Amino acid sequence: MGETVQADMRANTDAWEQTLRSSLDLAATLDAADWDRPTECPGWTVKDQFSHLVGIERALLGDPEPRLDVPEFDHVRSEFGRALEVAVHARRGVPGPEVAAELAETLDRRLAQLPGIDGGQALTLPNGKEGTYARLMAFRAMDCWTHEQDVRRAAGRPGNLDAPAAHCLWSILGIGLPLVVARFAKAGPGASVLFTIAGPPSFRSAIAVNADGRGVPADPEPAEFTVELDMDLETYLRLAAGRCAPEAVAVRTKGDPDLASRILANMALTT
Repeated sequence: MGETVQADMRANTDAWEQTLRSSLDLAATLDAADWDRPTECPGWTVKDQFSHLVGIERALLGDPEPRLDVPEFDHVRSEFGRALEVAVHARRGVPGPEVAAELAETLDRRLAQLPGIDGGQALTLPNGKEGTYARLMAFRAMDCWTHEQDVRRAAGRPGNLDAPAAHCLWSILGIGLPLVVARFAKAGPGASVLFTIAGPPSFRSAIAVNADGRGVPADPEPAEFTVELDMDLETYLRLAAGRCAPEAVAVRTKGDPDLASRILANMALTT
């Protein structure tokens, strides 16, 4: 068990570091206009995305938060959102390259900190569940990669979709698809749904709704699914992260059109 946890810690940390270094390489290509471009993350510009990453990693280092009052922004709709906005708002007057430089310095400090942390250390994960520090690093890789892709779309610089962090995202959000199908989309008992995500990396998930109305892995798989949804990885990321409406992306569907529409309208499991 201990060896498995430490292996997960190393893999998740490597995925996190890879996407942050990719983000820093991307930052070096941005001009003044790019830093101010709006992204699909509501209310945040390209620079705000980098400020968010700095804020989270500095919090994990134990650095004190800036002391400031966050204005009433339309995109801040909860106390959690207000807490996330502190690091972003504190850097709104800071030039983008300086925020990127702070992220680079913060990354170095985190890399120095992490070897001293036990991957099996228990803590509360961002989803509110109890887990390990190794699992936390999967959440960090997912978050950093999601925001890297926000920046890449906004700046018109696609890349790094095949990052190791994509596997971290799937390991966290992919297990939520039974909830999407049964609870959010209200598929009835007996319904079955096949998700095919084309990459690389590629993913596949077959979901059935049991007699109790719960979504479960389809085992055995039916000869024919009630709905089949086929999309590329970027489309899945945008829908699962709540970045766009289904009408903004191309998804190939087969089967019950009403259920397919309800599923696509309820894909978001994070924001």
